[in-house]
Amino acid sequence: MTAAVLDPDLLMAFAAVAEHRSFTRAAVSLNRTQSAVSVQIRRLEERIGTKLFQRTRAGVALTAAGEELLVYARRLLDLNAEAIDVLRARKRDAVVRLGVMDDYGTIVIPPLLARFAQNHPDIRVEIETGLTATMPARLGEAYDLVIAMHPGGCGDGELLRREQTVWAAARTYRAEAQETLPVALYPPGCLFRQWAAEALDAAGRPWRLAFVSRTLAAVEAVAAQGLAITVVKAGTLPPRLQILSEREGLPPLPGADIRLHRARNLSRPAALLADHLQLGISEPASHILT
Repeated sequence: MTAAVLDPDLLMAFAAVAEHRSFTRAAVSLNRTQSAVSVQIRRLEERIGTKLFQRTRAGVALTAAGEELLVYARRLLDLNAEAIDVLRARKRDAVVRLGVMDDYGTIVIPPLLARFAQNHPDIRVEIETGLTATMPARLGEAYDLVIAMHPGGCGDGELLRREQTVWAAARTYRAEAQETLPVALYPPGCLFRQWAAEALDAAGRPWRLAFVSRTLAAVEAVAAQGLAITVVKAGTLPPRLQILSEREGLPPLPGADIRLHRARNLSRPAALLADHLQLGISEPASHILT
């Protein structure tokens, strides 16, 4: 024989009537009609095979069976609410928002995320690439974690790696042959753009901004076609490009720090990803890219 199942909706109506000692007041608290609540109580009584309320001059009162059921009803409703809260919190916590520079988001981060996904398939990572100068200020609001580039020796967060900024161009490009150097860079706010302009101006090297894009792929493509030179990190040098040096008449560029920024009160999934990235990026670049 199949056991009776205590429907949470019926238990909720039962608990409301027991609390208010009135079908009318219970219906108001549940935003239902009195007749709907009466039907639910009748269904519950039929399901368990006993009366739960008796009429009195003051309204309704619990029978002995009703008093006994009320204890279980409250426990079941509390357990139901707890289970829903835990599962909803798990769903929220399972999403980690990561902001990162375009080159790291294209070259360094994907293999690390692949390894992380193998060990934590239930954690979803949402990654946004772009200029990271303003990303740390939006931690907690837009990002849980940010991997940003800072001038060498500056910046908050955890130091992951030091990178050398270098000039790069197509393998056949000859910068020394250019009277006015065409340069492909990123929009204002990018440290590469700032450092390139300052270095060329300080060296008295004529140059012009030949191409501007927010994406590494577009800047790399222009440089690879020999249309301009650009600035990259030595650790993420695109394979189609070569490093240019002072031999080609180009001034040296500053070093950069790669730092990890964590939002306050990180969820456990975000903390797991942060530790994974911290360990992975701190390893030699050759190990990450293999």
